[in-house]
Amino acid sequence: MERIPRIIGHRGSPRAAPENTLASFRRAAADGVKCVEFDSALTADRRAVIFHDDELDRTSDGAGLLAEATFETVVTLDAGNWFGPAFAGEIIPTLEEALELLGALGLQFNMELKTDQGREAELARIALTIAMDCWPDARPAPLVTSFSQTAVAAAKDIAPKWPRGLLFDRLPEDWTGLAKTLELKSLNGSHQHLTREQVMAVRGAGYAVMAYTVNEPARAELLFDWGVDAIFTDIPGEMVKIFGAS
Repeated sequence: MERIPRIIGHRGSPRAAPENTLASFRRAAADGVKCVEFDSALTADRRAVIFHDDELDRTSDGAGLLAEATFETVVTLDAGNWFGPAFAGEIIPTLEEALELLGALGLQFNMELKTDQGREAELARIALTIAMDCWPDARPAPLVTSFSQTAVAAAKDIAPKWPRGLLFDRLPEDWTGLAKTLELKSLNGSHQHLTREQVMAVRGAGYAVMAYTVNEPARAELLFDWGVDAIFTDIPGEMVKIFGAS
């Protein structure tokens, strides 16, 4: 895996612009960020869009489950006004729209495949087919991650040359077996539960370690001292000023 930048904008730059929107990605790029993370999920009619929650109401003016909403409905929703009137009219992007913008901005990305009960492998197939078609071979291969082992296993079959990471709250006891079976490049865990010993063990086994969601510079500095390769943060612009973008 080509070295991923150490500062990754979590859903773009969500303290400065509404998360998982084109505006959030633009802001991250403007602040000097080199890589962003975003969430890919499916509508009821299996269109891949950029959205985090199961429910629509927190980050849009919609209601109900994203998985039960049609694409025709989702594209009419306002995903910016909740954040502030300056972002009124911001859309929920399609995966294609997001990748087109990221390419134009010169950003690397980490695509998280959301856990969608019963549709994990289907999401991986749909999202990765789109991403492989849209993302130029000459650009650094993106990192594909999920909390779902099913989704990561599907990603291995669909896009075997693209690096994969497994997300977790606490490092699984069988992480070595999972890493080998899924042919992982990274293990990505909650910074709150990571220990120096775990970071050393994972890196010693040849895998990268990434930590989410780190919003305190002092904590970021400690994690980097432990050997963590990259952090996901809601304040990527501030972190880049302190630690650099690469």
